[in-house]
Amino acid sequence: MMDLSGIQQIQARIAEIEGQFALRNQQLPGMDFASKLQQEIDRHANVAAGKAHAAQRVQEKGNVPPAPPAQGTVSTERADYANPELAHVIHNAAKKYQVDPKLVSAVAEVESGGNQNAVSRAGAVGIMQLMPDTAAGLGVDPYRMEGNVEGGTKYLREMLDTFDGDVKKAVAAYNAGPNAVKAYGGVPPYAETQDYVNRVLDIYR
Repeated sequence: MMDLSGIQQIQARIAEIEGQFALRNQQLPGMDFASKLQQEIDRHANVAAGKAHAAQRVQEKGNVPPAPPAQGTVSTERADYANPELAHVIHNAAKKYQVDPKLVSAVAEVESGGNQNAVSRAGAVGIMQLMPDTAAGLGVDPYRMEGNVEGGTKYLREMLDTFDGDVKKAVAAYNAGPNAVKAYGGVPPYAETQDYVNRVLDIYR
């Protein structure tokens, strides 16, 4: 038990309690410290009880709202499945150039996540990440969804033809260029290209 025999100890204890309840500088005429202290304790108790009661009522009614999504989160849902328009565009381009639409979708997913507004640091644009010069050579407008997907699918068709239908080499060539694939007789030993090919094929299979 605390020894309160000394006046200094009593004064120190009172000062400590006053500080805890923010009463040090209050000037309330006609009220002694004990009354002020009890009033402050009652006020805090009432606030806490009110919050607890409100929370209990909400829980009993089953009206607890879901937590809002964190700011800046990004959906991991595959864009070609979430966007019916994109799925339709991919289907049409794949049919036109006789490319498996699942392969086109896989390339689109890895290239941009299906985002037509994506722009790489190198300047590649759109869903299939076409360089403007490449797109011009393919005769498409890379800044339109339809043109971008058609251009990428057409180029993928060209790579498949170049490598006799070898999907792995065609995907590697889409990323690193056909000359690099020819030079190494397969997927070039570039970490970026090897990772790219693995990601596309994991989605495609």
